[in-house]
Amino acid sequence: MKQLYVTDLDHTFLHSNQTISPFSKEIWNKKAQNSLLTIATARGFNKSQEFLKGLRLDVPLILLDGAMIVDSDKKLIDVKVLGKEISDTIINEGEKFNLFPFVISLDDHKTLAETFALPPSMGHFQSSLIDKSYSHDPRIKYMNRIKGAKETLKIVYMDEEEKLRPLCEQLKKVFGNSLEIKLSPENYMNCYFLTILHPLGDKANGLKIICDYLDVSFKNTTVFGDGLNDIEMFKLAGTSVAVSNALDSVKEQASIISSFSNNEDAVAKYLEEIRD
Repeated sequence: MKQLYVTDLDHTFLHSNQTISPFSKEIWNKKAQNSLLTIATARGFNKSQEFLKGLRLDVPLILLDGAMIVDSDKKLIDVKVLGKEISDTIINEGEKFNLFPFVISLDDHKTLAETFALPPSMGHFQSSLIDKSYSHDPRIKYMNRIKGAKETLKIVYMDEEEKLRPLCEQLKKVFGNSLEIKLSPENYMNCYFLTILHPLGDKANGLKIICDYLDVSFKNTTVFGDGLNDIEMFKLAGTSVAVSNALDSVKEQASIISSFSNNEDAVAKYLEEIRD
């Protein structure tokens, strides 16, 4: 039985300058000759593809926190979307707190074209992120008024924790368990993300789909991560590895805590040492 290895990207497999080292690429491609390797990331398909150039990708990717499962030939295996009505309701709740989100939606199932919709009024952290990483992204669409889409994949608020937590609590009060709602730190920008997804649009459900698709048991699966959106995936996998820079709450759920950080190629060093 082949082993499955699933790694988060940001703060786990990617260095902090958002690159993958030549060493990590070498180890990944060597390991992929006899094992199954893939990613589970909060990022979408196109952005992930930019980072993964040069890597052997034979296994479906878990994208947008689990909202999309896509194979290496861009075939959509599974998608979990928020409808327009519930998306608009979420946005209306945010407006009460003077907060306006990014809205990522799926435009075409065949081409996997996405729209990354921006509100007309953005906060400091939102503007900084767009200027730094997304100013030339073809998915970007500036809106006169931010609103939901027919196939909303993900709604993301970005600000200081003290500003986002009241909205997070309000959304949980209004929607309960009918949504996946996560408030988590964003270490690149020194702020917080409030992410809203379909209730089955998380990494754990994505891992279930991948294991079923590949006919691999959880027992034969190893996952790597650092953030809150990795915890439920950690609980499913036979082996879970937290990089040394992971949040304490993530380390508490890990079966192994690496002595290496993302900037020290923690994932590749584990893959190099382990024998299937």
